[in-house]
Amino acid sequence: MILCITEKPSVAADIARLLGASARREGFFEGGGYWVTWTYGHLCTLKEPADYSPYWKSWSLSFLPMIPPRFGIKIIPQPSIERQFRVIEALIAKADEIINCGDAGQEGELIQRWVMQKAGCRIPVRRLWISSLTDEAIREGFNNLRPETDLKPLYEAGLCRAIGDWILGINATRLYTLKYAQNRQILSVGRVQTPTLALLVKRQDEIDHFVPKDYWELKTVYRNVTFSAQGKNFDSEDKAMAMVEKLKPLPFEVTDFSKKKGSEAPPRLYDLTSLQVDCNKKLGIGVDDSLKIIQSLYEKKVSTYPRVDTTYLTDDIYPKCGPTLLGLTQYAHLVEPLKGRPLRKTKKVFDNSKVTDHHAIIPTGQPLPSNLSDLERRVFDLIARRFISVFYPDCTFEQTTVLGQVDNTKFKATGRIILDQGWKAVYAKEAKEAADDDDTSNADARNEEAQEMPVFTKGESGPHEPKLNKKTTQPPKLYTEGTLLKAMETAGSQVEDEDLREALKANGIGRPSTRAAIIETLYKRGYIEKVRKSIKATEAGIALINLIKVDLLKSAELTGIWENRLRMIERQEYAPAEFLNQLKQMISQITVQVLADNSRVSIEATQPQATPPKKN
Repeated sequence: MILCITEKPSVAADIARLLGASARREGFFEGGGYWVTWTYGHLCTLKEPADYSPYWKSWSLSFLPMIPPRFGIKIIPQPSIERQFRVIEALIAKADEIINCGDAGQEGELIQRWVMQKAGCRIPVRRLWISSLTDEAIREGFNNLRPETDLKPLYEAGLCRAIGDWILGINATRLYTLKYAQNRQILSVGRVQTPTLALLVKRQDEIDHFVPKDYWELKTVYRNVTFSAQGKNFDSEDKAMAMVEKLKPLPFEVTDFSKKKGSEAPPRLYDLTSLQVDCNKKLGIGVDDSLKIIQSLYEKKVSTYPRVDTTYLTDDIYPKCGPTLLGLTQYAHLVEPLKGRPLRKTKKVFDNSKVTDHHAIIPTGQPLPSNLSDLERRVFDLIARRFISVFYPDCTFEQTTVLGQVDNTKFKATGRIILDQGWKAVYAKEAKEAADDDDTSNADARNEEAQEMPVFTKGESGPHEPKLNKKTTQPPKLYTEGTLLKAMETAGSQVEDEDLREALKANGIGRPSTRAAIIETLYKRGYIEKVRKSIKATEAGIALINLIKVDLLKSAELTGIWENRLRMIERQEYAPAEFLNQLKQMISQITVQVLADNSRVSIEATQPQATPPKKN
């Protein structure tokens, strides 16, 4: 018999139906030469300190750092999990071969291999690797099963991640709790959560110490067009008014007039982070809830595998895009203009070199089931429109630039006329709503860019009306869940350019699939809190980061380097043993540094948390 192990009962039911395993047994399906069973996500976890040594059960500085000579796994002690594991263990003992049908990603690989290891698996294993749960994708996957050895580097990266989190998280949490906490509160420290919290604390500090300053922009109106002075902002109104009076009687001279055609390409397809950011920004959905919704759309077979960090498709997907578009019947009015000619194919969308395990998130083209919630439909709408838009032509425009001067003061005015909306037609309604919600500063800039421009002649001159526009410098904005996700993805860099964002992903902190959980953990620890749509660090969060003097623990950039090494392990470009040895050395150095601190500083968390065992 061939044993298929999936990650969820619902996936097991789909696979069993396609394989003809129609008989339902206790914990598995049977039929057609197959058994099909399932885990419930994680059935196994790394052993806890007390599982290695009775001395490690009590929290004591004298036993730190705790580094087991060999890490082990155990079954999560819950009756339902233990019962299902016994089913899997018994089936493995009788099976001739296993097909690993877990989620096709790093975490899914770790989940399944741990279960097989714990069950003492000694039989051949092959891997089902699919990017959607449609019947067609499952059948294609079974026709192209991969050797288990192909995915060993992925497993090793997941194992290094789990062990690394154990080494740093458990040791640093005990170290800081025992050294600095009051009233037996736990000070939670983690490889990813602490640098994420540090990003929020740094932003809070920038806001708290920000001193607003007034400044005056110099503008002038010539032939009903508003020009802005270049490099001429004033820090006092008197100086600004003096310049206005000086320039008022002098003529405005046009020094250059040019028109240039330009284009704007469609936005990139979604990876998980960019989709969560848009869910937060456009739909007001929290990142944890958005991940659940995106996962649900995958399980309901209307979108592809979600836990991805690429915005590209592979070339072999291109022939399938036409049928997928035709399957989006509710968007027929947007698909219609694409018919009758080959679909557009660009390197910003199709690039094999930018895809490792899975491609970007796109629709499957399957009919939408009637049981989709309103939020699920709205999130699917984001995915569908983004997919449709990449096959539309670029938006083209004519950019007009006019340069002028009064005395030695340079002025500039720009205007843009849309010649062909191109892909923006897919977002026409959304663009109008965004314009209606635009803040005043952005609206001013957009109004000047959109102003109607008459024809100017180089060398012409005439009277003008100089004026002042008073502004006040603004502090940085608090993070929202969406902008925090983007900051985690780029290790704290403020990046809007899509190409640069892609380049910085390699050193992002956390995985796309775990970032939402990290943010939720910080909420639960009482280190961050919601302020309307934004997030801010609490007093406890600020106190913890200020307490941690070791940059290695709170630096987003350094954590990003570790994340990059985990990706290198996946590509067999970095040795797992080297990664773990560096973390072991680091926690030893941190322990020595913290124990040497004689400052007698202590803090108390502001919210109740789990209580550690008594200190020795």
